[in-house]
Amino acid sequence: MANSVYEINKGINKSIEFKGLKAQYIWYLGIGILILLLVFGFLYVLGINQIICVVIIGGLGAVLFQKVYAMSNKYGEHGMMKRFAQRSVPKVVKSNSRKRFVKMKGGKYGKDTANLRN
Repeated sequence: MANSVYEINKGINKSIEFKGLKAQYIWYLGIGILILLLVFGFLYVLGINQIICVVIIGGLGAVLFQKVYAMSNKYGEHGMMKRFAQRSVPKVVKSNSRKRFVKMKGGKYGKDTANLRN
């Protein structure tokens, strides 16, 4: 019997990447380009010179590419979502009473945790 050679797919569970852009940033760039296309069409319909439209859209496109690549490099695959989630975590948790902690009895969560709602 001949030995079979199987290739290992090392891309399993990895996020998609295209030319350095990771995960959701590919979508952000695509949506940005579509918006620039619509802006170009709007400027053209308004009667602005084509060369001026191309210069405006080219400049905005360069800024778009720069910002999206910067976010991709800075935050990575999930970093921006973690950054937004971090904003919702409170800095300090204050308690004006020891009542809740005194009522807790033994164990990891206490046997009398039903009374914590008081």
